[in-house]
Amino acid sequence: MGKDDMIESGAGGGEFAAKDYTDPPPAPLIDSAELCSWSLYRAVIAEFIATLLFLYITVATVIGYKHQTDAAASGADAACGGVGVLGIAWAFGGMIFVLVYCTAGISGGHINPAVTFGLFLARKVSLVRALLYIVAQCLGAICGVGLVKAFQSAYFDRYGGGANSLASGYSRGTGLGAEIIGTFVLVYTVFSATDPKRNARDSHVPVLAPLPIGFAVFMVHLATIPVTGTGINPARSFGAAVIYNKDKPWDDHWIFWVGPLVGAAIAAFYHQYILRAGAIKALGSFRSNA
Repeated sequence: MGKDDMIESGAGGGEFAAKDYTDPPPAPLIDSAELCSWSLYRAVIAEFIATLLFLYITVATVIGYKHQTDAAASGADAACGGVGVLGIAWAFGGMIFVLVYCTAGISGGHINPAVTFGLFLARKVSLVRALLYIVAQCLGAICGVGLVKAFQSAYFDRYGGGANSLASGYSRGTGLGAEIIGTFVLVYTVFSATDPKRNARDSHVPVLAPLPIGFAVFMVHLATIPVTGTGINPARSFGAAVIYNKDKPWDDHWIFWVGPLVGAAIAAFYHQYILRAGAIKALGSFRSNA
């Protein structure tokens, strides 16, 4: 039996007895029976509400920060006011931590089309579920940013509506690369935090999966806010672009879909086929059956 099929240290009855683990079977590409299941629609609703709340809190934080640091509106000391880039990053990372914790047992807590796409490529969710999640996430993002505009109508357009766009001085290639790498970090963290083998092997270490995922979002924001405002979530970028509806965010909008989806695909491939040796296992299974 290979090392991947047995958790070392468990059989020897060491200080910490590891749990057995089994990988869940691959999700079917198309599961029409899912459409008759209330659990699917409950999960879709959870994704909609979670993304709505995520966009409302985070975009409101961005607008509030820009208002507090606007010298014309807040006086000469405005540059020292507001939560700063660190506070914005905490708002995004903290909300992901909270919302993933709340919805993980219902929908998996994706709240991001890139995460859903990566999990779909890894056969963790079906095509039907993935498509419904992405639609719900985009609609939730639009509604969340719409609430910000309704509550802060005096400041929303003045301060850019929280929309993502490429910062001046950076090429589109740089922006695309930042989004690919940032999303890779996020989706790789999602796979690692929810890996059943890790949970079994490190069963003596309580791991709260939303915590590293939230920290990943926080760290990526620190690195990429100066470049793209940090997308790494196509629904976040789409919702803000729809409600703000100015030329600059739409001109750069493709970056915030292509980058995250490519980053998610690379992360899924790396985790499933390199770290978990999915390709080698498949080849070994094929040879043993030949």
